[in-house]
This record gives sequence, C-alpha cells and structure tokens, in this order.
Amino acid sequence: MTENELWTLLESEPLLRLAIGAAGSLAIAGTAYRLRALSGSGAAAAAFMGTGYVFYGGPVWFGLLIAFFVSSTFWSKWKKKHASKSGAEKNYSKGSRRDAGQVTANGGVGLFLCAVYGFWPEQWLLYAFVGVMASVNADTWATEIGALSRRAPVSVRTLRRVAPGTSGGVTPLGSLAALGGGAFIGACAMLLAQAPTGWSAAAVPAPPALALLLAGAAAGLAGAFADSWLGATVQAMYRCRVCGSETERAVHCGSASERIRGFGWMTNDAVNLLSSLMAGALAALLGELL
Repeated sequence: MTENELWTLLESEPLLRLAIGAAGSLAIAGTAYRLRALSGSGAAAAAFMGTGYVFYGGPVWFGLLIAFFVSSTFWSKWKKKHASKSGAEKNYSKGSRRDAGQVTANGGVGLFLCAVYGFWPEQWLLYAFVGVMASVNADTWATEIGALSRRAPVSVRTLRRVAPGTSGGVTPLGSLAALGGGAFIGACAMLLAQAPTGWSAAAVPAPPALALLLAGAAAGLAGAFADSWLGATVQAMYRCRVCGSETERAVHCGSASERIRGFGWMTNDAVNLLSSLMAGALAALLGELL
C-alpha cells in the first residue's frame, strides 16, 4: 500500500482512525505512566485527547502533540537528575507528573482547534494550533531548562531579582530555551505539513514551510512571556505559614498557606491555558500577514 493509498483509507474509514487513535494513545499514555511522566488521571486524559487528535486531524495535528509531549518529558527527566532542581520545585503548584488538569490545559485548546478544522478547514486554524502548541512547549522548555540557570531570575513585573521558582521570574537561559521550544514545534510543523493536514477532502493546502517555522518561534516566545507576566500579576500566590516561602501551593509544609496576591481561581493551569490562547491568536495573525 502506498502512502497516498494509506491516507485515502484513513480518510474514508473513520472507525479505523478511531481504533488506531485509541490503541496508539493508550500505548503512549501507558508508557508515560510507567515512566512516571503522567499521573493516573493524566494518563487517562492523554489517552482520550490523543484519540481525538487522530480521529479529527491529520498527521500534523497528532504529530505536534507527540512532539510536545516527548520533548517536554525529555527535559523534565533530564532536569530531574540535576542537583539544582531540588530547591525550586517544592514551591510549584504540582510535581513533575502531569495530571488531568495539566494535560487538558496544555492540549485542550489544540484538540478544540483540531475538531473545528475537521468540519471547517481553514488555514488560520492550523496557524493557531501551531501557536498553541509552540506556547506550551516553549513554557515547558523555559521552566525545565531555565531552572538550571546560574543567574537568579528577574521578575517580568518589577525587573528585580527573585528566588528560583518564583512565578513570573525569567532568565536569559530560560528565554533562549523558550525560543528554542517554539522553533522546535514550528520545525516539526514544517516537516509534518508535507503529509495531509486533515482527513477531510476539503482540507486546505499546508501553509508555507518558513511561515510555520516563524509562527512557531514567535508565538512560542510570546506565549512563554505571557505566561510569566500572568504568573507575576494575576496568578494566585501564597506564603507558607510554616517556612515563610512564597509558593503556588495553597497547602505547604502540611499547613494552609496565606494568599498574598492574585485570584484564587487563577491557578498555574489557568495561566497556561490563557497564555496558549494568546499565542494561538498571535500565530493566526502572523499566518495572515505572512
């Protein structure tokens, strides 16, 4: 069977796509669970969402989801072995194993765009999707790699030095990593877009390769900085009543923390979701301009 015949078969057989999507997503989510990259709820959410990506979208959609997950998991595992990580992670709202909330915040917008594209194929939806995935990937790379910076981070709000792990803190290393994470998604999109961009016969042609790369790099970097700005201004932050640390956790050192700024509902997952929406809108705009 040729490649074109395979794509035609998948386009004409939705039940086959559903079966392949479910089997592949369960295998990947199960492996991630065993590697402690996902919690039980995270694995279930990833399997469900992965099935949707395969069913509604073409290779570029589920390929970018896999590219994000594999690259971000790699950096998380790599950083975990580095001694400098231990001081900051205890103040993050969640650990390194992604739960259902994190999986949904990182991939939910993309799945929505993928499903809409299946019924209404428009090129700007592809650009928006690249921007969304570039944003979540850039933020993850910035967090994981930037935590290893030898320089103390600077708050994007006050431009003053802050402790490692503080929401809204950025470093040159983390910013460079964010650019790399966005460009990586753009490069993957550039390669994957050579295959069908959707199963619908009405699917639009792939955007220009260079435009996908530029949109991914720009939207990824912008999304990471938007995430930092939201983290420094409106995200809920707490002070531990026991150790005095500033933290994203409402409970720290086994005791309820005191909220010192931000909105109670504005969790780290909500910040990730909002910043990815902004990045998606930027990428869609860049696509129209490019």
